[in-house]
Amino acid sequence: MEITNPVHKPGFWEKISVERIKVELLRTAYGQSMTFLSRFDPRILMAWYAFFAITPWFIHNKVILLGFLIAIAILTYTSKPSLLVLLVLAIGLISDAAYMLVVSLMFGGGLAAAWALSTLTLKLLVITLASIAVFTSMDPERLSDGLLSLGMPAQFSFGVAYGFRMLPILIEEYNNILYSYRLRGKSPQKKSLRMLIYSFKLSVIAFYPLILNTAKRTRTTVEALEIKGFTYAMHDPKVKKLKLSYLKITLKDLAFLAVSAFYITVVFYLGSMLEL
Repeated sequence: MEITNPVHKPGFWEKISVERIKVELLRTAYGQSMTFLSRFDPRILMAWYAFFAITPWFIHNKVILLGFLIAIAILTYTSKPSLLVLLVLAIGLISDAAYMLVVSLMFGGGLAAAWALSTLTLKLLVITLASIAVFTSMDPERLSDGLLSLGMPAQFSFGVAYGFRMLPILIEEYNNILYSYRLRGKSPQKKSLRMLIYSFKLSVIAFYPLILNTAKRTRTTVEALEIKGFTYAMHDPKVKKLKLSYLKITLKDLAFLAVSAFYITVVFYLGSMLEL
């Protein structure tokens, strides 16, 4: 008789861990280099994102918002976003919809009031998905250079890139601090409410040494950059021109804007004909 060992398939909750969350956050922060939107110039992407981040606030036609949502959902899918980010987005939208429904029913508004309030949910969904689609497709260096090319201060542009670069270091440092507290402390023996409170307490306490270590790392980085002439280089036009020389708006960027403009025109035309 042949005995086979059953293969254990990890469940949903077994896949959720600190390490898994760290990997998903880093994958989101550092962007995808082989997506549809990553082929375009970062300045074009930021201009495209600015339209979809501002315009929905001034639109109340659900047909137009649904048209925006369909296109942006497709682009978000091609950007290969993190499942963790999409899960957080889904939880937020479901809780928001449930909250509006409960409030409308409590005050006698009925489903008609909830339907009217759903316009805000559509606006938030369009803006959120546009943010995920664009910033998942750009690495920190391209985002920083795009901001610098658009006239943003050099310190601000560098701060954006530096913040992304520091993200994996901060997460790793936070994990090490948590592990050190667990090694030196005594955790509850049984998995109960006390274990949950103990874990929450460690998570809060670990932030204090993390802030101190981050301040030390930042000071060391600033001193190293100043020794290499960072302040002078950031304000030198020749250095700026050399740094941004790889940014070029090509025909495919203009074609992307043209197709987007045509689609937006069609959506607005349909919205004027139909209204929900």
